[in-house]
Amino acid sequence: MAHWRRQGEKGAALAVSVVAHAAAVALLLGAPVTPAPPETPSVMVSLVEPPPPPPPPPQPPAPHEAPKSTVKAPNKPPSPEKPKDAARAAPRSPLRLTKAPIPKDVTPLPASPKPAPARLMGLGESELMGAATAGSGPGGGGGGAGCDMVRLLQEGLRKNPRARAALMRAHAATVGAGRAPLVWNGDWLRTDGEEGDGLSGLREMIMLEVAFAPAACRAEPMRGLVLISLNDGPGAARFALGGGHWRWSDLLFAKGARR
Repeated sequence: MAHWRRQGEKGAALAVSVVAHAAAVALLLGAPVTPAPPETPSVMVSLVEPPPPPPPPPQPPAPHEAPKSTVKAPNKPPSPEKPKDAARAAPRSPLRLTKAPIPKDVTPLPASPKPAPARLMGLGESELMGAATAGSGPGGGGGGAGCDMVRLLQEGLRKNPRARAALMRAHAATVGAGRAPLVWNGDWLRTDGEEGDGLSGLREMIMLEVAFAPAACRAEPMRGLVLISLNDGPGAARFALGGGHWRWSDLLFAKGARR
């Protein structure tokens, strides 16, 4: 019995060993096979000699020598010959200027030696602010010794009705608008329709009153404008004279030369 027992144990051990080997072989056969990585292709490297250096730039030509161009100028085509029998243009006759005679029934007008001056615009109330008037003392900030030349001139002109008539004849629209014409500002101002410089009639009357005034009044220094009224009441005929620094004697000289 012991002999058969040993034989059975050996057979069982052999069977177990065979099964174990079979299982190991099955595992080896069933495992995935990893492919070998591809080999890197070989690269052929060839050595090439570097290119030669560029040639040096050509030397610039001398200043007195112009560079010669290698491009040839194109040949000009021969000009076509003009036909000999071409008709010549007829010569032009010279122009003659003819002056039309002046009609007998037309009287030529001589040219005016002086252009007509523009009508003077009067001064408004805002421009007359600060102007010296009769009774305001030595007018215009002057330093006279109590000589009211503005009053003397205004009273002398009011006694002569021709003074107001001359002013209204030349500046009726200006006076009617409540403005005062400026007749002298260092020179007698011209007015349309009057002979000479300025209001000829009114100018002579002003110069006459100034000439017969006392010497101290004529030499009185003045500054700015002076307003003379030829009558009282609304719409009075007024005019202004002066400007800057001046004296009454300046009105007696040609072109109003100031001292």
